[in-house]
Amino acid sequence: MEKIVLLIVDPQNDFCHPEGALYVPGAERDARRLGRLITRLRERIAKIHVTLDTHHYMDIAHPVFWLDKDGQHPPPFTIITEGDIEKGIWRPANPSLGEYVSTYARRLRENDRYDLCVWPPHTIIGSWGHNVVKPVYEALVQWEESVGIVDFVTKGVNFLTEHYSAIQADVPDPADPSTMPNRRLIEKLRQADVMAVAGEALSHCVANTVRDFIRQCKDEEVARLVLVEDATSPVKGFEEVARDFVDEMRGRGMRTVKAEDFLKEA
Repeated sequence: MEKIVLLIVDPQNDFCHPEGALYVPGAERDARRLGRLITRLRERIAKIHVTLDTHHYMDIAHPVFWLDKDGQHPPPFTIITEGDIEKGIWRPANPSLGEYVSTYARRLRENDRYDLCVWPPHTIIGSWGHNVVKPVYEALVQWEESVGIVDFVTKGVNFLTEHYSAIQADVPDPADPSTMPNRRLIEKLRQADVMAVAGEALSHCVANTVRDFIRQCKDEEVARLVLVEDATSPVKGFEEVARDFVDEMRGRGMRTVKAEDFLKEA
């Protein structure tokens, strides 16, 4: 029997609930479809890995971290580039981090990552927004009742680096193992015969997780990846980024499928 593994990226209230701090349009419907998929295939899914975006309020990608020349915090969705920092357009609220953020922005570029985006504070540790959204949570509880234990993987606790990918931070810190490549998760995922991916957001955390994962794979292993395309959505304004990611991965061999059609023939 094929080993079916499900990787669910950040199915949390702040992304999936219309009242969430960083609501992704359509994510509540994604969550309902994903919950039904888990219930329908409950006995066939061998393992479920769920990533949880996990932040402090003080975070390099939150407004409170940054100030402009007038001492004002940036509004959400401000992009801060390496050049902006060099010109003094944006500076860290903590002056001791000035050299760090300059190096950080340079390393983002060298690592071929997105420019730093300032997001609304989200998925704060201990908050309602950090919790798994109800339709997915209920399906996970049912799966644990009869099949196995969900593997919850936190990411983003280090406030000095972005951590879109569940595999590693955008700028890993060798002194902090939580930011370095997650070898345990990589090896667990590589054991799958079919690895289905869903969650939020397609343009950011899903895209970066999948890209980082396939860097660890052989070409033939990429064909094991299946994106549940109607159980994931992009951040508003980043639709083209999401389309480019899907096209890129299809070119590498990843398949896409609707939730209700995944393994339906079986």
